[in-house]
Amino acid sequence: MNVRFRVSSPGQVRTDAIVFFLPEEEPFRSAQIGHIVQIFPAVEAALRSGEASGKQNSIVVAYSPERTGTRKVIVVGIGKNANITAETFRRAASTAVRRLNNGVSSCAFVLPDDSHSPVAGSDIAFAVVEGAVLGSYKFTQYKTTDVSSGIKEFVVVSSSRSAAIAKAVEHAASVCEGVYVARDLANMPGNDLYPETLAAHAKQAGKKAGFRVQVLDKRKIEQLGMGGLLAVNQGSVRPPVFIIMEWRGGNAKEPPIVLVGKGITFDTGGISIKPAERMGEMKMDMHGAATVIGTLYAVAKLKLPINVVGLVPSTENMPSGSAYRPGDVIRFMNGKTAEIDNTDAEGRLILADALTYAERYNPRAVIDIATLTGACVIALGHITTGLMGTDRDLIARIIAAAERTSEYVCELPLHDEYLEQIKSDIADVKNTGGRPAGAITAALFLKHFIGNYPWAHLDIAGTGMAPKEGAYTPKGATGVGVRLFVDMLRNW
Repeated sequence: MNVRFRVSSPGQVRTDAIVFFLPEEEPFRSAQIGHIVQIFPAVEAALRSGEASGKQNSIVVAYSPERTGTRKVIVVGIGKNANITAETFRRAASTAVRRLNNGVSSCAFVLPDDSHSPVAGSDIAFAVVEGAVLGSYKFTQYKTTDVSSGIKEFVVVSSSRSAAIAKAVEHAASVCEGVYVARDLANMPGNDLYPETLAAHAKQAGKKAGFRVQVLDKRKIEQLGMGGLLAVNQGSVRPPVFIIMEWRGGNAKEPPIVLVGKGITFDTGGISIKPAERMGEMKMDMHGAATVIGTLYAVAKLKLPINVVGLVPSTENMPSGSAYRPGDVIRFMNGKTAEIDNTDAEGRLILADALTYAERYNPRAVIDIATLTGACVIALGHITTGLMGTDRDLIARIIAAAERTSEYVCELPLHDEYLEQIKSDIADVKNTGGRPAGAITAALFLKHFIGNYPWAHLDIAGTGMAPKEGAYTPKGATGVGVRLFVDMLRNW
């Protein structure tokens, strides 16, 4: 997809559709309508109607015969000035592209005059690109009929030359590419995406974007003593992998930020098998891994001046005669032991080894991201990601990035009193603590395996796998976390 910035008057733009943003308040609403009608007189009747109210996400689609072929003029409401944020423009841009039919291959967005806007022009441009590109995403890799060609080109138009806006458009496009990488990976079926092919896709992403990828095979995983990853893998005929991705954009001596993503490419629940209903969605149980790969892709494309490492432990969780069992005790890379109460609590077992491995980088901070618990879905639904951690500064950075990107997070407590639930009679810890506070006890399990570094945990069980279409997210894999991570790293 081609995304570009153009300094031009709207009337000189040649695209299949052009989008204007309409404020609700007067006199700004009437002034914008007058501006549009001056360029496209044929749309006056449509814009003078009550439908062009300017209310948030209201939309008017009109046709102008002034140019050769069909010309669509789309006017999207952005509401009252006091309520306008960057998110307003993300949603408005997505609303526009989702109203376009298959005959549209190019679309222009005219940036409003930001002299009266509470949002800076570069922030508006960034948000418009995100809303348009992410809102137009479709996963059609496996369709052979009725496949829409989709929009191939987005043009962000401004009447004034601005290096900041041009840079914002370019950067937003790279971030969206990273989100697409994550969505495509997490939407792939388990028969095509399994640990070895996930590693191959990570290598392809690294080659394209310019970051280093190393893949550890089962033999190396055994040598490292990654008992959690090996235990979960016991029931599968496919071997595990441990993917290491490195972007060295900062000072050579500067410790990296380490991102850890859960890479369960299909989760049956193992011996503690899941119900058959909706089990097919468990192809997305590697969304944390997809997010980390997508983030490294975007970070490398942006050439951010920071060192970032991505770690992905990956395996299937399958039931078989060789599968690990409830009641087993496993030993992790750091020597600690865990009693297995439920084999469907497998994500924390593979993350435990990865969190131990992360310490060798002497990291500035470590953040893991995982579709970890159904309990988090019950607590926060599909709108907000669960956030837990040990470092106030790191948590503050994540919350700030969440506010800027509207990838919402909610901090949950890690009080020591919850530890009683995962206390084992025969091992150092038990891998589940029952239904109460399940997201919290899962994070506390992980806390047993962190090293001497600031740590945070993001539970995306609800936000990674969407049961229906969102404002600019599709049904299925959302790519959540990529935008948040990139924003956090850009502002580190």
